[in-house]
Amino acid sequence: MTESDDSPFIERDYIPTSRATQLLRGGDIEVKGRMPYSSNMTFLVDINHRDLVAQAIYKPHRGERPLWDFPDGLYKREVAAFELSEHLGWGVVPPTVLRDGPMGIGSMQLFMPSDFSQHYLTLVEENDDHDDVFRKICAFDILANNTDRKSGHCLIGNDGRIWAIDNGLAFHAEFKLRTVIWEFAGQSLPSDIVVDLEEFLDNDLPDSLMKLLDAEERDAMQARGRHLLIDGEFPIDHTGHRYPWPIV
Repeated sequence: MTESDDSPFIERDYIPTSRATQLLRGGDIEVKGRMPYSSNMTFLVDINHRDLVAQAIYKPHRGERPLWDFPDGLYKREVAAFELSEHLGWGVVPPTVLRDGPMGIGSMQLFMPSDFSQHYLTLVEENDDHDDVFRKICAFDILANNTDRKSGHCLIGNDGRIWAIDNGLAFHAEFKLRTVIWEFAGQSLPSDIVVDLEEFLDNDLPDSLMKLLDAEERDAMQARGRHLLIDGEFPIDHTGHRYPWPIV
């Protein structure tokens, strides 16, 4: 993050979710620049609210390229991913809100200071310290039907937490899973994930998530959750084709 003379406090580490969402919803926005290598318009912004200054990733609706195989409004899916993660109690997606910005309505996600030389493939190769959270991200991506879980979309923050970012290509009603996380294929679901999925299916979706997805998408998400519980294990890709490109 970048200090400025008039910033009383620059947040460099994890901000509690409640404070982060207040910052993202109500803070003043200053665009710092466009993020490289993004297929859609994606901006790094400074965001200032009262005594807190942090950075965020802003993805405006008007900057999205139309896709023939995905509905319009990927920015809503970025927010839906955060809402789903919070509803499950897993906290794997950085705080993300829907708000108006310099280029119009879009998603605003807290930028997580991270070691960007590390990503899923390097982290899972080095040790198994993060396997528990990677199993949750794996189950999360099945539930959300993530079609683009690249290795570089799993970051390790400066606080040691693992974060799943870039979740816009998700929640399609048609099964389109594409992910690099296949290390757990065929393994039984951990008991804590089973409990959380059962609670997820036993209760109504929160309004904050309901309004971001249409009825078909919500039904398909719940069906994926039921199938995962019935199978009781992480799926196996028998085709070998359910990988994103590029991998990282």
